[in-house]
Amino acid sequence: MAEKAPSTRAIPFLLAAMGALGPFSIDTYLPSFHEIGDKLGATPIQVQQTLSAYLAAFAAMTLWHGALSDRFGRRRIILLALALFAVASAGCAFATRIEQLWFWRAMQGITAGAGVVISRAIVRDLFDGAPAQRLMSQISMMFALAPAIAPVIGGWLQTLFGWRSIFAFLVLSTAALWLACWKLLPETLPPEKRQSLQPAYLGRTYWKVMTSPPFLLACAALSFNFAGFFIYVLSAPVFLMKHLGVHETGFLWLFGPAMAGLMSGSWLSGRLAGKITMSRTIALGYLVMASAVVGNVSLNFVLPPALPWSVMPLFIYTLGMSLAMPSLTILALDPFPEQRGLAASCQTFFQSGFNSLAAALIAPALWGSTLTLALGMASLMTLGGIAALAHQKLRLLPR
Repeated sequence: MAEKAPSTRAIPFLLAAMGALGPFSIDTYLPSFHEIGDKLGATPIQVQQTLSAYLAAFAAMTLWHGALSDRFGRRRIILLALALFAVASAGCAFATRIEQLWFWRAMQGITAGAGVVISRAIVRDLFDGAPAQRLMSQISMMFALAPAIAPVIGGWLQTLFGWRSIFAFLVLSTAALWLACWKLLPETLPPEKRQSLQPAYLGRTYWKVMTSPPFLLACAALSFNFAGFFIYVLSAPVFLMKHLGVHETGFLWLFGPAMAGLMSGSWLSGRLAGKITMSRTIALGYLVMASAVVGNVSLNFVLPPALPWSVMPLFIYTLGMSLAMPSLTILALDPFPEQRGLAASCQTFFQSGFNSLAAALIAPALWGSTLTLALGMASLMTLGGIAALAHQKLRLLPR
């Protein structure tokens, strides 16, 4: 374990803020799509491609943030990524053509994933067992606020100052975060534990991680669990406005219960750390998720779609999901103590790729009715449970 610096107390806040760069750089500018198209003379599809450019670059680069941090240290890569993200945000703010915005959004995507990936490696650098679970839970609890408040901030900035102010806000907030990390974030990977960037070594290590059954099963459990909720986020306009008759300003009906569940589950995971095993915490999380999907499907058979009962299962589901998430994340990285950064990169890439699949294929196939969405949630949670159970059986096998 790396020696803990006096600033360790600030680490949950720093890591949560770094991880929140991703959601903030997506959600804050969504209210500005119409004005961006008007001001830059772009079609709605061209504006939508600014999001596609970001997501593609984000997913591709997640494979490298961890390996770079394994070689050069966590702190150095974090500070470099934050500085480049601020530059890319400034480029977005000063873009005069949609092609320029595509480029700078891709640059944002390349750098935004560093916080998500490296934060997981930092947790495992500093702590084992229950302390690691508690820290991961604290980060998850604070991180859950980002998707809820980002559209609100973006909407107000758009209304008061226009679309460029949103990227100016990202520049200023990233600069403040860079200063906080420079002052408070310790280096958690000592030089003697640094890894090589030689192609042969990287090839062997990526192959070792991406062909590890315990790693793949833990990542599959995390991805399926999250997709059971994420299909509702992806289907939000149809689910809320068409099926439930909610006004376009009423998206808090979805994000409010979901974020409350995420925060509650993360808090509970932290409270249970050290009191019950990670395996039991995961099992409890699945029990809660199972009760949510049974209730969700049952309500869809006996009651018409309406508020509040159509959204309340989301609170229960996300509570169970976030209760199991910290333990599954830690267990996914445990087989690779010497390559935690690279393993965290692979984990994030795995989940990002499945999220893209959910966005492209799964959600559009399910959003035709609230019943099909509920059945989709149940199916994805079941697949996640099977993966988690298989992972548990592998861990119990004699070595």
